[in-house]
This record gives sequence, C-alpha cells and structure tokens, in this order.
Amino acid sequence: MTETQQKDGFRIEIDPAQQRGDIILDRPPFNTVMMPQRDQLRQAFEALDADDRVRIIVLRAMGEHFSSGGYIKGFIEASPETVSKLAWNIAAPARCSKPVIVANRGFCFGVGFEISLACDFRIASETARFALPEQKLGQIPGSGGSARLQKIIGITRTKDMVMRSRRIPAKQAYDWGIVTEVVPDADLEATTDALVKELCEFAPLAQRTAKKLLNDTEDASLSIAIELEGHCYSRLRSSDDFREGVAAFHEKRAPQFKGS
Repeated sequence: MTETQQKDGFRIEIDPAQQRGDIILDRPPFNTVMMPQRDQLRQAFEALDADDRVRIIVLRAMGEHFSSGGYIKGFIEASPETVSKLAWNIAAPARCSKPVIVANRGFCFGVGFEISLACDFRIASETARFALPEQKLGQIPGSGGSARLQKIIGITRTKDMVMRSRRIPAKQAYDWGIVTEVVPDADLEATTDALVKELCEFAPLAQRTAKKLLNDTEDASLSIAIELEGHCYSRLRSSDDFREGVAAFHEKRAPQFKGS
C-alpha cells in the first residue's frame, strides 16, 4: 500500500512493495519551485534515504513540464543567508546513499535542471528541454548547475549553455552526456519503473558503495581513485552479499541479496 505525504508544491509517495520512494513535483502549470520548497525537498530526500523500506528514490513531476525553475521574486525576497544555502539543498540527491532517478519531460530549466544534475540517472522524454537561463535575469546559476554541468560536458559546451542561456533538446542532451537515456514521451514512466526494478536486483551495499566511490573520486587523481576503489573492493569482499553473489553464480541461480 502506497503511503502519501503532501507538501507545498510536491508530495512524497512510498511504495514498500516496490522498494521505492517518489518525490513528485506538483505545482501546475510549470512546477515552479518556491524558496521554502528547496529546504523541504532536501528534507524529503534525507527522509527517504533514511527509510529502510526504500531502496530507490525517484524524482518526477506532474504535467507536461518537469519544472520551469524557481520563483523569480523569491530570490529578491530571501535573505543572503537563505540564498547561500541554495546549492546545499539542491545537492541533496547526490548526498543520498541510495540511487536517485529523475524523470524529465518538457521544461527542465534553472533549479529544475540543477536538481536533475544532482541525481544519478536522468531519463528524459523526447519533449524535454534543458536550460540554465539565469543570464537573462542578470544572474548566474546558483544551485550548483554550472559547476556540475562543466564536470559532465566540459567548459566549452557549458559556456555555450550558461552564457547564452541556450535551451538544449533531449537528443542533444543525450549526445553531450547530460542525460542517461531519451525515450518517447509515452514511455517515460514505464522506462523509469523498469530502471527501479533493475536497480533493486543488485546488492544494496555494493550499490551504495559504488555511488559514494564514484562521487568521491570525481575530482581525484587516477592513482588516488584506484587506491580508493581497492579499499572499497576489499571492504565488500567480506560482505554477506558478495558471498551470496559468488554462491549464486556457481549454483546458476538468482542471488538473494540482503544488504549486509
């Protein structure tokens, strides 16, 4: 049975049977993100990360657009202290130990794009359009967008997007490595559901370890990254799941992972 929690501009749904927790943006017509909502979204990700019933977290939206971005007047009304926390709140998906999937369709602008960039898997509908339009307001991205984007696509393409406020269609975003997969609009939910089921088949501890290792070594030198990989491999070597995986492989059966 699905448990639902209603928040301001979004809701949380937990389905223990599917081992998934969904954060669903729902502020028609463009799912604009209000300033207080940013901190609430952070809290939602942290709560799902701590919930033992949840293996996979999904961020998605109601309607034809994921999000047109933040409420513009909110940036003027908010205190400097509040504004200084924008990137920390929006980075919540990256800090989650569990895999986070985002499903994008239609407008994915500003903070909508930035929080998507903080997720692990970005599934985009063919209708999706991605942009960091802050230059049109006399500003720059303030929630980690330009920094994360540069890590993914490099400085040349990032300047092209940020300094020109360019809108990038889904196919180009895929070609540039911004999104994981592009699917027909009608297939977005089914593709997301299938990925949730696929990820649930892997060992939870190994999955969490892989995410943390990849995040931690993104800025590391090759030698340090290899060293950390070795330590993580060694730690998993003594896990119950690894022994179960090896046994299942030799016995030609599906493994029964327990997350220990």
